Amino acid sequence: MDNDLVEKIRAARRKLATDGPTRVRSAGDFDRVSIGGSDGDILRDLVLAERAHTVIEIGLAYGASALAIAEALVANGSGQVRHVIIDAYQNRFYGSGWSAIVEAGITGLCLLFEERSQIVLPRLMSDGFLADAAFVDGSHIFHNVFVDLFYLRELVRPSGLVILDDCSYPSVAAAVRYFQVNAGWEPEPIPATTRLRAFRLPNRRTEPDFESFKPF
Repeated sequence: MDNDLVEKIRAARRKLATDGPTRVRSAGDFDRVSIGGSDGDILRDLVLAERAHTVIEIGLAYGASALAIAEALVANGSGQVRHVIIDAYQNRFYGSGWSAIVEAGITGLCLLFEERSQIVLPRLMSDGFLADAAFVDGSHIFHNVFVDLFYLRELVRPSGLVILDDCSYPSVAAAVRYFQVNAGWEPEPIPATTRLRAFRLPNRRTEPDFESFKPF
């Protein structure tokens, strides 16, 4: 583990939580969009417990979740870590999320695709990319969330973890519900109060029979 880098990431997380980003889209937007410090700690701990070396993140925004994930990846102690981030709308956030990554000194482990996730994810699949975990906090439109989860089912290794923000939105909850009911995703217990939800993929990827479809 690179202790100096971990401390630098932690300092960047504290600064972002305390001072906020340099620019915001509107008053209160940072608090509304970004996960808070305690949720960031939970996200970090989930990635740590997974001993993840490769994570896909959908939705960068102001960078709070990206820093939490990066802290876990570096703390896991492997030099071979990859943090793939997808956000087609980083320009709308004035590049704040990527600026936070630059300030934390972790551009070497992060790769940002400024394209829609529904375009990037199938390309990653074609390239044979495989992740240990994913964090989803992008579009909350049902069909976009569903497509994201469809591809993550292929891109996250069997028994891997998919973590989501904002499952309180019916559109997000309905999308993930399909994969619970029809694809064997199991809720992963989180021993704390949080707005995050985590789901464990089956240990073997199989295709459900169309005749066994269950309404969700």
